[in-house]
Amino acid sequence: MALYRARPADGVAWITGASGGLGRAVALELARRGYEVWASARREPELASLVLQAAGLPGRIRPAPCDVADRAAVAALATRIEAERPIALAVFNAGGNFVDAPGDFGGSGFQRTFGLNVQGVANCINPVFNAMRRRGSGQMAIVSSLTSYGGLPGSGAYAPSKAAVASMAVGLKFAADRCNIRVQLINPGYVRTPLIADAAYPTPFLMESDAAARRICDGLARGGFEIRFPRRMAWTLRAINCLPYPLYFALFNALTQTARVRR
Repeated sequence: MALYRARPADGVAWITGASGGLGRAVALELARRGYEVWASARREPELASLVLQAAGLPGRIRPAPCDVADRAAVAALATRIEAERPIALAVFNAGGNFVDAPGDFGGSGFQRTFGLNVQGVANCINPVFNAMRRRGSGQMAIVSSLTSYGGLPGSGAYAPSKAAVASMAVGLKFAADRCNIRVQLINPGYVRTPLIADAAYPTPFLMESDAAARRICDGLARGGFEIRFPRRMAWTLRAINCLPYPLYFALFNALTQTARVRR
């Protein structure tokens, strides 16, 4: 039997990290497709403006302020949503990249990045997975990144945290399949968002957030485990990560040197 795929009639969609960037664009795209979307983030003014932006769409957006790093608050919000309508679709998108002070690798920035990108996702998975398991159906998607495919120069905590999230999604799928819960992994490339607004590194195949949101929502509707884009970048990184480490390091050293020269 085919795994469950969510429809707007089945319940609501819940998305985290919805105040800006990719999460905001996905929330709007889901509302365009008829979903009632509960949009979470810490910044309440941005959620209020998101609600206004969605006015007139086939679906609607409801603000649900929450810090995903607060495990108890996340559980309480999930319970509140479920009390009104089932969470048919969950998109765990909240994430960030916080930089350590010079000479302090593994410091406060590293800890904050892993706390948000990894523990924050786990905090969301727990109540949603349990609710879906009791119901016998559900769909959840976890936003990682193409940077999760392998170590990249200067990626700090971001790429390792996204690799951890990707591994989490793969491991979760085995248990979820048995409960008719569809788990998906979203691996975007570079998307024009505040996260990379001041990037001092190359951003090939840069996509606008609206275009990326359409790719994601198409993938959610289609099913399948991994939603990755742009394909040229995804296949290139997959191929590079099949190289022996001496060639891998030589290639990225050359690319890094070229980027420095161009800047």
